Amino acid sequence: MTQTQIDELWAPFSKPIVTAEDYFRSLGGRGLKVSYMGEPVAEPVDHPVLRPSANAVAETYRLAIEHPELGGARTEKGKQVNRFLHVANKPEDLLAKHDMQRELGRRTGTCFQRCVGVDALGACHIVTFDMDAKNGTDYHKRLLAFLERAQAANVVIGGAMTDPKGDRSKAPHEQIDLDLFLHVVKRDDKGIYVSGAKMHQTGVINSHWIIFMPTMRLTALDKDFAVVGAIRVDAPGVSYIVGRQTNDTRILDGGEIDAGNAKYAGTEAIVVFKDVFVPHEHVFMDGEWAFASPLVSRFTTFHRSSYACKTGLGDVLIGAAAAAAEQNGVEKASHIKDKLVEMTHLNETIYSSCVAGAARSVTMHSGAQINDEMLSNVAKQNVTRFPYDIARLAQDIAGGLIVTMPSEKELLNKETGALMRKFLKTKSNVNVIDRMRMLRLIENMTIGRNAVGYLTESLHGAGSPQAQRIEIGRGMELEIKKGLAFYLCGATKDRNVPVKMVIGHEEPRLPIDHVGVGQSREVELTHAWVGETVDA
Repeated sequence: MTQTQIDELWAPFSKPIVTAEDYFRSLGGRGLKVSYMGEPVAEPVDHPVLRPSANAVAETYRLAIEHPELGGARTEKGKQVNRFLHVANKPEDLLAKHDMQRELGRRTGTCFQRCVGVDALGACHIVTFDMDAKNGTDYHKRLLAFLERAQAANVVIGGAMTDPKGDRSKAPHEQIDLDLFLHVVKRDDKGIYVSGAKMHQTGVINSHWIIFMPTMRLTALDKDFAVVGAIRVDAPGVSYIVGRQTNDTRILDGGEIDAGNAKYAGTEAIVVFKDVFVPHEHVFMDGEWAFASPLVSRFTTFHRSSYACKTGLGDVLIGAAAAAAEQNGVEKASHIKDKLVEMTHLNETIYSSCVAGAARSVTMHSGAQINDEMLSNVAKQNVTRFPYDIARLAQDIAGGLIVTMPSEKELLNKETGALMRKFLKTKSNVNVIDRMRMLRLIENMTIGRNAVGYLTESLHGAGSPQAQRIEIGRGMELEIKKGLAFYLCGATKDRNVPVKMVIGHEEPRLPIDHVGVGQSREVELTHAWVGETVDA
């Protein structure tokens, strides 16, 4: 395409998005093909069920204005950009990223939908550089040009990795329907055309651009599936089928108490691609199948640490449980105090592994900084478990009323309203409606709409639990640890002991498949589990 044609793709963003109000305006009039509950949605941003998810994204713009040191970052050229559009180049960047994610989780109590995009940028930054170094391509230059324009326009980028995958025992080229994996269907002198779908796409209808990536290790026979590119969300041939969430339509019932968190929510969609054109300038991988595995590895290493966001949601839920205990008059009971301590311990354990991975991060050949791989997998393994334990304890403290409480509409009924206020009363200084609100919030986060982002997303996002266990197993260095044991117990004097210190070690634990580095390790990614993720 000509430069003029590329400029036209960016024309809707000629004026940078700065405020939350700017962001809401940018979502209108795009003509997206969106279906929800079997019906077309002309303007998703105005739909009452979908609007709370846009509200959550808008908080990322508010944070960047209110706390630019947290919600923003400076590029190597000294330009201030939104942190979700910044490729980290030092440990402090990753630490600030995790602080930002926790703060946004606290502000919204849900998924704010931008982590996949920033982690896709980081992964692509590393892998395009490595591809160019090996093959003489110019993907990295293209990516940097795209990133510079995205930063200038301050757009939201969604990342799309998870394919439908069909029969998990078969490779992409073996599927009965090739569209079960996104792939290139045609190439010409201007670009490529792709067809297929991406699943579980968090916040995609609230984004401006999508970066799509392969979901698993590929072979030479899967060459057409090894594709990375960027498209506008309103590109011709793209359509969206929005997913259901537990109690998502409560917002339509009138009132706001029963929704639990009426202002903020997440949203997911299936993204369907039908002969979607991608100009060469926005193609960052096309056929380089050997680099699909490193890309998945880089992305998951970034993204598994990004689940620091769940500690922000944990903060909200811990606070809600403590407030419910106070409203019930049991806040001084020793077992209540102990449960709140346990919830806090679990929440901070998640956060500590995320920030440890940032502190022990590695600088890659492209200059991007990436979290320590082992600690990132440990962090995500914690996230697959601990939010469930925190949610269980919150329900324990709150009591059964979180699932048996009548609707707020009963308050409007003369007869039942008086009975509600009579029998839901606890302490003299506790407002019954406030108590109902707190219980609905706990319901919302543990079994309701925002349990999607706090629980199931924690389980499956960035790879299901077994994915992390496989990587932890690969990196646990048993031979070194056995050598240390042999050395200290004196079991053998002639054993060659590979001594490697953890604290202050000179050689960093490099991510798997670090192209061009001798310490790289082979990745055996099976069709069964790789990409079994909720992109979040």
